[in-house]
Amino acid sequence: MTIDELKKHLLKINGAGYKAYKDIQGTYSFQGNLLFIDHVQADPFAPPSKIRLRVPMEKAKFPSYLFEGVRLTALEDIIARKIREGLQGIDGCFSGTGKSGMLYIDAGRQEIIKRSAVKICPDFVEARLSVGLPASGRRVKGKDAQELLCSQIPSLALNYLYYEKLNEKEIQDHVFLFEDQEYIRAKLADMGLLAFVGNASILPRKSGNSNLPMPEKQAIKFQSPGSMEVAMETLHHGTIRGMGIAEGITLIVGGGYHGKTTLLKALERGVYNHIPGDGREWVITIDNAVKIRAEDGRNVEKVDIRCFIDNLPFGQNTREFSTENASGSTSQAANIMEAVEAGTELLLLDEDTSATNFMIRDARMQKLVSKDKEPITPFIDRVGQLYEEKKISSILVIGGAGDYLDVAHRVIMLDSYRVFDVSDEAQRVAGELGSQRVSEQQGNLEFEQKRIIKSESFNMLRTDRKKVSARGLYTVVLGRENIELDAVEQIVDSSQTRAIAECLRYLSRYVDNQRSLQDILDLIMKDINRDLEVISPFRGEQHPGEIAKPRRHELAAALNRLRSLKIK
Repeated sequence: MTIDELKKHLLKINGAGYKAYKDIQGTYSFQGNLLFIDHVQADPFAPPSKIRLRVPMEKAKFPSYLFEGVRLTALEDIIARKIREGLQGIDGCFSGTGKSGMLYIDAGRQEIIKRSAVKICPDFVEARLSVGLPASGRRVKGKDAQELLCSQIPSLALNYLYYEKLNEKEIQDHVFLFEDQEYIRAKLADMGLLAFVGNASILPRKSGNSNLPMPEKQAIKFQSPGSMEVAMETLHHGTIRGMGIAEGITLIVGGGYHGKTTLLKALERGVYNHIPGDGREWVITIDNAVKIRAEDGRNVEKVDIRCFIDNLPFGQNTREFSTENASGSTSQAANIMEAVEAGTELLLLDEDTSATNFMIRDARMQKLVSKDKEPITPFIDRVGQLYEEKKISSILVIGGAGDYLDVAHRVIMLDSYRVFDVSDEAQRVAGELGSQRVSEQQGNLEFEQKRIIKSESFNMLRTDRKKVSARGLYTVVLGRENIELDAVEQIVDSSQTRAIAECLRYLSRYVDNQRSLQDILDLIMKDINRDLEVISPFRGEQHPGEIAKPRRHELAAALNRLRSLKIK
């Protein structure tokens, strides 16, 4: 059908009951392009309708070099952002009952993440949108719908899906920056580095609840200490100089409100690439870094935490530790072991969000409570082993536990957001003020990492109640169960949360009572690396939903917090 036929039909149903919109579902051609109306909402208050705009590549004419390799993610990202800008010009022009006139494309914010909002392939360019069909009460506003669907939305394709209509330099800058960020990340391991923070980066954010950069005039720009400065060669931006954080144990110290947590937060977000102007464009962290914190009350299912907690009263098993209500120390121990199981090479910890008794026991407490009465081996006595025996590094924000100076390979001090390498001074202080605490490390690190998932973990998906969804940034709904992820700090986009929900539904096909959690993570990440839309129940010739690629570590975190999870 043509767009003109859609126009006529919309006028024909003007004033009819809202369900009359159902008849417009289908495919419409305009100027050699296609408008797909994949799903029509049943009610003006229901979730918006799903549509797609497709332009053949022979008309779009995007140069193939812009979507080769890693560049594809960045090109799709900036097109979605440009369409969002275009939607802002018509958003609210077709208001009415419920979600009437609502227009949305799932474009990113400060991070660039692979998502389903735009699809580019050699044959076509396609944008996926959500649209609230205009209503007055529960009746069709046919004239508004005609203007919206047959004029305004097709104009988006003509303005943003044709390369000749876009700013070539802006597109190239976006794509080439992303490629250089990936290029640096790929070089970190060969240089023995965990992270790189470029000079002149703006790490502070606009406010405590904003991810936008602090205005440049107010911010103190990052400058690496000379002793830690390295040069990074890039493909498109020449040589970038900044601080390289080497493998091993690094402490971030300094007074309160001087920028310690701000630096750690930047490193934790550095597993993602950032848009031009974010201030953290050149903050690059290895992609398997995991932020760890205490998480009272979480569910834990058969995790081996012996290296941190053993000899519990009443003989409770810590090789296969399970609880429905973990304490601060047991939750932090489980979080670390689950991150190790998922493949991390870098743990990020902040003293402020850690369990004190998990992090350290000082000399006085050791004297008062002997080791044979204390089941916790604190992190200070295992952090060196994790690196020496397992090559798992740690970066820690430490404000009060000076005993960590004894185990650190380097110490960074923040003073009014300025960064200093105080490693030598830290060693001198540690030597002059020797610690009286005794290491509680006993034996090598031994832990079981192969946990087999039982198929009964997903029984709720085999019933008639197959509800899988996400609410906001930190809640996944699976059947009747809510999985709370508010302590999983490296989820940065609610579309990732939606993708995690779909992944949990999708991965149940791989659960066969033989595959380990690691095996299942490997399989599903292989699938979504090849095609993110494979997890969508609407994949194929339909709108695939608003999803963004999650990391394996956040997917593992959700799986481990599933209260119906059963392990053998």
